[in-house]
This record gives sequence, C-alpha cells and structure tokens, in this order.
Amino acid sequence: MEHSISAADANRNFSMVLRAVREGGSYVVTSHGKPVARIVPAGRHEAVATTARDLLIRRLAAQPVTDIGRWTRDELYEDEA
Repeated sequence: MEHSISAADANRNFSMVLRAVREGGSYVVTSHGKPVARIVPAGRHEAVATTARDLLIRRLAAQPVTDIGRWTRDELYEDEA
C-alpha cells in the first residue's frame, strides 16, 4: 500500500519510513502538498521501470509509421525568430 508523507515528516521519521519500505510499503513524498518523490523497495523500482519501458515500446510498435517527407539539415536546425 502506498502512503503519502510530507518531506518534513519523512525527514523526522526516516527510520520508520525505511522499515515500512523494507516490509513492502511505499511512500509518496510531498512538498507543499505536491508529489516530489516516491520511496519504494529497491527491487520494485526496477520492475516498474522495466514494465513501463516495455509498455511504451509495445505502444510505439503498434502505431502506424507516418511519412512526413524529408527535411534538409537547415530545416532541422533553423532557429525560430
């Protein structure tokens, strides 16, 4: 289960947060009510990243290729004025 905790509370109770994460919990750390970080067990992060990457690759592979024509080097690097 994911819990929300303010940055100040996470700082004051870091040992408790780490114990909970070690037992499989996770925390979203907030600053001024906005999420800024997620603390998850180390193995879970790799699994989430791999799953997200795999989903993105499958989604991109399923999209049709769009022919937008050829661009010149000047068109690719021209500055907008």
